[in-house]
Amino acid sequence: MKRAIARHQTLWLRLFMLSVVAGLVLPSVPWWLDLPVKALLLVLAFVRPPRSPLPPVELAPPVRGRWVAINSPGTGAPSHGVRAYGQTYAVDLLQPSPGAPATIGWSPRTRAPQSFPCFGAPVLAMAGGTVVAVTGGRRDHRSRHTWPTLVWMMTVEALVREIGGASWILGNHVIVRHDDGTFAAYAHLRRSSVLVRPGDAVAAGQRLAEVGNSGNTSEPHLHVQLMDDPRPTAAAGIPMRWTALAFEAEKDPRWSTGDPKPTAVPGFPQNGQLFEAGVR
Repeated sequence: MKRAIARHQTLWLRLFMLSVVAGLVLPSVPWWLDLPVKALLLVLAFVRPPRSPLPPVELAPPVRGRWVAINSPGTGAPSHGVRAYGQTYAVDLLQPSPGAPATIGWSPRTRAPQSFPCFGAPVLAMAGGTVVAVTGGRRDHRSRHTWPTLVWMMTVEALVREIGGASWILGNHVIVRHDDGTFAAYAHLRRSSVLVRPGDAVAAGQRLAEVGNSGNTSEPHLHVQLMDDPRPTAAAGIPMRWTALAFEAEKDPRWSTGDPKPTAVPGFPQNGQLFEAGVR
């Protein structure tokens, strides 16, 4: 029942927003009818699927070369602070930039996505399977990496994308069904870089697309997660373990958030963890 309700979370949110607008333009609606309807729709919008009992699944990393993990289940879960959209064990990956400021600044200026080192980097399939969903035409927007632009992204843009649904949150993305019944989502991909279509068979390590800056993102990076359903709104997150990684002793201070929590996935890169992917 929870999964069936959660599947339509975008619909419940849209109906809630519609009821708010209706309450403003139709003030004659009695409060004893108006308030319960709003409350019910808001509650339904926050229902999440049941958690998955599956143990970590061993996969190949979706990138090659030197990367840093942020918002990682290696530090704690839910890694992104919420279980919505199957993100319980999601991770964000970007390439370290030596010239990046150590702290978030206050400038309202933004940067073109092409100025970030990982923009356009190859995104690889973590396991063999079949492509079940693709979105590839959303634009790569400029960065939201300072306090004024982050506030804008997390309020105005976030609300618009929530109403728009999972596709607006993920931006350009690919979802692959693996042979074991799990589903991998690769999100925030570069516009027009997706190389596969629904129904295509893919092999582990096959190039799917490029890292971009589409959807709900502050700067170019790859968001990747494993789920138990192809629809993010109906999915529970599943933990991952990546093979062929070499960890560096130092962490990137810009992204490190301290010691792992009890909910952390053992052996997975922690927040700020620098690693080399594709090591044999």
